[in-house]
Amino acid sequence: MKKTERASAKIEVSKDGPYLVGGGLPLSEQWIVTNAAGESLEYREEKKYPAQQQYALCRCGQSATKPFCDGTHKKVQFDGTETASHEPYLKQADTIEGPTMRLTDQEDLCAFARFCDPKGRIWNLVKETDNPDARRLVKHEAGHCPAGRLVAWDRATGQPIEPKFEPSLGLIEDTDKKVSGPIWVRGGIPVVSTDGRTYEIRNRMALCRCGRSDNKPFCNGSHAA
Repeated sequence: MKKTERASAKIEVSKDGPYLVGGGLPLSEQWIVTNAAGESLEYREEKKYPAQQQYALCRCGQSATKPFCDGTHKKVQFDGTETASHEPYLKQADTIEGPTMRLTDQEDLCAFARFCDPKGRIWNLVKETDNPDARRLVKHEAGHCPAGRLVAWDRATGQPIEPKFEPSLGLIEDTDKKVSGPIWVRGGIPVVSTDGRTYEIRNRMALCRCGRSDNKPFCNGSHAA
């Protein structure tokens, strides 16, 4: 993305309608790669959509032209009322302390990608981070949480350990559950609510695209229910 495009990039939540995306944000499918046990291991980029300066992404989950909006939200009288809090992440998150790392967890943001479960589960692993292998796993598992529900912090510096993303959008496909997951918002893109307020700008967030989340506009894993 050019600097001018990055500066203008944003997502606007329209009233009972689609996400209005501006700033030429790249859009691609991100498939969850699993092992034989169904554990989430990595993301694999699949289809890349042609570049567009502006586009509208379906929010009701019923468009015939997904991921793009086709106006179906009007026919089905979609209720897209936002219920998510505008409070900063850290004010809502719980903290789990470990020897060299801490983990913050805001459970309402769970997008059910399940990267947090392998090798003993991240909530246990963070308590073992004096072990280099556990520390590596915590960094990997927290960094792969698409919603930023989980954030790993270095206790020595007090800084979050975040993956580096260019501003872009990913359409998560859950290959194990065989369902389409949320819109993965990466790289600090502003999300503006219908009342004009901007949610806290974060490195990664997950927006509902099935229409069933009770934490709209954010995903809460309802697509996999």
